[in-house]
Amino acid sequence: MKNLNQKVAVVTGAASGIGLALAQAFCGEGMKVVLADVERDPLASAAEALQRTGADIEAVPTDVTDPEQVEALANAARKRFGAVHLVCNNAGVAPIGSILETRLEDWRWLLDVNVLGVVHGIAAFGPKMVEQGEGHIVNTASAGGLITVPGFGAYAATKHAVVALSETLYQEVHGTGVGVSVLCPGLVRTRIFESERNRPTDGGPLNYGQPQEQAQQSLTSLGAAPLEIARHVVDAVREDRLHILPSPEVIPVLEDRFRRILAGDNLQVVDLSPTPES
Repeated sequence: MKNLNQKVAVVTGAASGIGLALAQAFCGEGMKVVLADVERDPLASAAEALQRTGADIEAVPTDVTDPEQVEALANAARKRFGAVHLVCNNAGVAPIGSILETRLEDWRWLLDVNVLGVVHGIAAFGPKMVEQGEGHIVNTASAGGLITVPGFGAYAATKHAVVALSETLYQEVHGTGVGVSVLCPGLVRTRIFESERNRPTDGGPLNYGQPQEQAQQSLTSLGAAPLEIARHVVDAVREDRLHILPSPEVIPVLEDRFRRILAGDNLQVVDLSPTPES
């Protein structure tokens, strides 16, 4: 989809982080944007800020774990703008903890948001895009969808699933006028490690693994700016590129992983234990 001007984009998880940056980047391209997020007040604030720039914005509170709400989002977008040309299934959560400490309710929450949230978005928007013969679907995975790191096992499992379904969908809609991309960034300066603020009361917040504050500090100091990631997405949509790998530091790790797999070697074990202070 070369020309984005006056086209319509829908972004989930749009109240902050990568989602908000995507919305900002799309507005900069002259697109009309529908913002969706489970957090109502931040969503309203984000919409107001974008509207002040002159952008044509609609905000729809949406819990992506509920297929009826995602379908309502699609209907609201079409009612306001007539059609949807670009959908970013971006909402996600990232609790931290070892596989052996991850509880069943934790798995269900992760799968509901990170996997089924994407599935619901594809189901609500994909068939209409194929019908209109134009569109692009961007699913936010992670570098954790291509490589693995101790402490992020459940998260990585969901993001591997997003990569797999995106690659398969790309092949299935090829030739219909609909493109598919999967976004796999490394560390980004977002509030993803604070995602338990939006967790349903199904078992309480997680209390294992690396402290959330420590993880957030790591992102703040090491992560890329969300808008930088969003610009890579804009380029990928224009180029009809499937894999979006915006983080250079991930590439050698990815190359080493597949070299070891093809050679029959075991994966290198990553040691994330704290370094003693001198």
